[in-house]
Amino acid sequence: MNPDDIRKILESIQKGTIGIDEALNDLKNLPYQDLGFAKLDHHRQLRRGFAEAVFCPGKSIEQIIQIAKNIIGKGVPLLATKADKTIYKAIHEIDPSAEFYQEARMIVVQKKPPEQKGHVVVLSAGTADIPIAQESAVTARVYGSKTTTLFDVGVSGIHRLFDHHQLLNIARVIVVVAGMEGALASVVAGLVNSPVIAVPTSVGYGASFGGVAALLTMLNSCAGGVAVVNIDNGYSAGCIAHLINSPGWLENGQKEVHMPTS
Repeated sequence: MNPDDIRKILESIQKGTIGIDEALNDLKNLPYQDLGFAKLDHHRQLRRGFAEAVFCPGKSIEQIIQIAKNIIGKGVPLLATKADKTIYKAIHEIDPSAEFYQEARMIVVQKKPPEQKGHVVVLSAGTADIPIAQESAVTARVYGSKTTTLFDVGVSGIHRLFDHHQLLNIARVIVVVAGMEGALASVVAGLVNSPVIAVPTSVGYGASFGGVAALLTMLNSCAGGVAVVNIDNGYSAGCIAHLINSPGWLENGQKEVHMPTS
């Protein structure tokens, strides 16, 4: 349920077109819906600005379908992460408008795409990092951020990045996705005045320890303004990028707070 839904209910009560009991029935699942194996946070879009996503690994097809049905039924976007073709086919059966972003391993059901605002730039250090970069880009785009991707611009050929300095300079926030030693995030953060979100990937040889080497490099960046998410967590980076990029966060029920001076 989103702010527009709440507003419609309140306006209907004010006009007398629906009664209190009907309004209560519409609102009864507002905080969360208990499915037994999952408690769906229908309040999240109202509270956070974007709906709950479905992390597919560890869930059965039946569980994913039940969750998807209830999220779609509330009229909010469905975003399923780390998905595969089998899950897509199952969701497509309940909603033919479902889209499968195969490279990003994401399924999206979105009846009314939001206006794209601001500008998020997503970089991948190498071609093997593209799936996680795409996960970030799709997430930010679904939630309403204008998003541009730039792939294979890692430090082993840094001139490839420098050719796109104008794009980097107009970004409101930059997501840098890198495996191996993960140095690209520090390089980018040293060149731009926008926040950088670093995403380590599990791409690399044995001593990369499944992304731990890149994670440690990014955490130890000497360039200021770098935030780091977990290994292969493109979704979280996309969420953070969208929140930073959203120019209207004060319009979503937030108020400026003026702290008293001592």
